[in-house]
Amino acid sequence: MKATTRPTTRATTRVTTTAGPDPARAGEDYLECVGRADEFAAVDLVLRLLREGADAERLLLELIAPAQRRIGELWAAGEWSVAREHGATAVSERAVAAIIAQVRPRPTRGRVTVACTDGEYHALPTRLLAEVLRLRGWRIEFLGASVPGPHLITHLHQSGPDVVALGCALATRLPRAHATITACQAVGVPVMAGGGGFGPDGRYARLLGADAWAPTADAAADHLEREGLEGLPALPATPGALAHLGDEEYTHLRRRRAELLERAMATLARVYPPMARYGPEQVEATAEDLGHLVDFLAAALYVDDAPVFTGFVGWAGSVLGARGIPAEALRVGLRVFHDELRDFPRARHMLARGIETAHVTGADQES
Repeated sequence: MKATTRPTTRATTRVTTTAGPDPARAGEDYLECVGRADEFAAVDLVLRLLREGADAERLLLELIAPAQRRIGELWAAGEWSVAREHGATAVSERAVAAIIAQVRPRPTRGRVTVACTDGEYHALPTRLLAEVLRLRGWRIEFLGASVPGPHLITHLHQSGPDVVALGCALATRLPRAHATITACQAVGVPVMAGGGGFGPDGRYARLLGADAWAPTADAAADHLEREGLEGLPALPATPGALAHLGDEEYTHLRRRRAELLERAMATLARVYPPMARYGPEQVEATAEDLGHLVDFLAAALYVDDAPVFTGFVGWAGSVLGARGIPAEALRVGLRVFHDELRDFPRARHMLARGIETAHVTGADQES
């Protein structure tokens, strides 16, 4: 495979055309199609827009991507079920495939391997990046959701790409993303990071040593098209940035996850009376919610940034409130974890801030 090959193709940045129909105007119609899992109607809609002169990249970024964000909001508000959200996402994936199959761009530039971080199953945003790059002329290998690091490295040896574009939507996947970034660089392939998991400004991409970061699919394509990786903002690693991992709080929390959840569920059943009326499905959902809290706490410990955790607590409080679950349930769960983790000073500090966030979220809902 190539040693440390970096793409050097330079070209004038592509400007997407504004001719033809505005994809955003079809947003409600498209959302209706995917909401009822009508694959044929969704595909017919995007292909009709293509025939009428809509730009393929704009269809991806101004029709399908906003619809996917709206789908997430509807699920979070309790208006759509998980099944409906999954069905809509599957239809959008088919619509993306239909657009690319119709356009069939000819590759003229280097090779980019695009993959989701191990454990990351939100593949559509990363797929959109892959297809925008493909439309810009790059030779794309899209490996899909949750690519285990060792398997990705084996693939790099076999295919020899110029760049790995690594997607991470959730901060809980950052430790695995770090391992993947390090392994790719060890075999001479630079990594461009993207996705909400790396932070809105790419701060965790920098912390974990990625070669580059881009906030959106078109921004990534613009930089690669114009100047290759050398044109992307440099992400120099900060010496000692991960020194906090020496306290091993992250490692011990991950090891104790199952035990911690078991004890938290038992304590919660004693101190939160409404739980006595929970049916099996509610008990399972509660355990799942507590598991998410532990996972985001672990991610916050890994990058030593409390907002990773408090941001999730605020979001979770809003989601639970929309579903009629009182804010006190979240606060009780956080206090249980705070009491259990007596020998984890960084975790207790983050949990204290999480409890404050839950109070604010609850007060907003009650006002």
